[in-house]
Amino acid sequence: MNVIIVDDEPLAHEVLETYISKVSNLNLIKNCYNALEAKETIQNEQVDLMFLDIQMPQLTGLEFVRSMTQLPLVIFTTAYAEYALESYEIDAVDYLVKPIALEQFLKAINKAQDRYDQENENIQIGDDYFFVKADKKLVKLFYNDILYIEGLKDYVIIRTNNGRVITLQTMKSLEAKLANKNFKRVHRSYILNKTKIKALLGNVVEIMEGGKEKHIPIGKNYRDELFEEIHRKKI
Repeated sequence: MNVIIVDDEPLAHEVLETYISKVSNLNLIKNCYNALEAKETIQNEQVDLMFLDIQMPQLTGLEFVRSMTQLPLVIFTTAYAEYALESYEIDAVDYLVKPIALEQFLKAINKAQDRYDQENENIQIGDDYFFVKADKKLVKLFYNDILYIEGLKDYVIIRTNNGRVITLQTMKSLEAKLANKNFKRVHRSYILNKTKIKALLGNVVEIMEGGKEKHIPIGKNYRDELFEEIHRKKI
């Protein structure tokens, strides 16, 4: 996994660099000292895992995660234990309280590797279709048949006119794999097939599902990018 460290304290970088060097399947590609530097790295590099501090100047780690629509896996590294619950609500892999012991670090890496492997195993992309693992089998889905994808904790529900498919997958990984296939994330819990959009009504997108109107909410962090694509006639 390609990893980055995001922390404003040089000592924290030194500790994590030492730990990362002990794990053969980790490749440290960047040391970032603020959220803006991390954002630029994520946009320009293939980043699979991010070690992220919470209390940083300008933008906290939690604020940074909420501001992004596409993120790698996240392990929070912080001196403040009180943010643990909030970190899991935004789907962090783990939450490590400084000073971080090597044993804690390795347990977090095992969790991240399991999720990384799972996400890359459960979906196989083709030109006109993809396969997902569901009900102990690989199910073939054509992009054009999909209406929208709904997130449900560690699972996603893929809705089509023929029904639904439930697969063990995260929205983040599925969004990244389908980004160039006419799909657009419009909410923390929804990815839409852009070709199925019928109308926009305030903060909702209207599509047709089973012959009936279906309204999908637009999240505030996704609204500007969605409307920009519409104005650029990319939808």
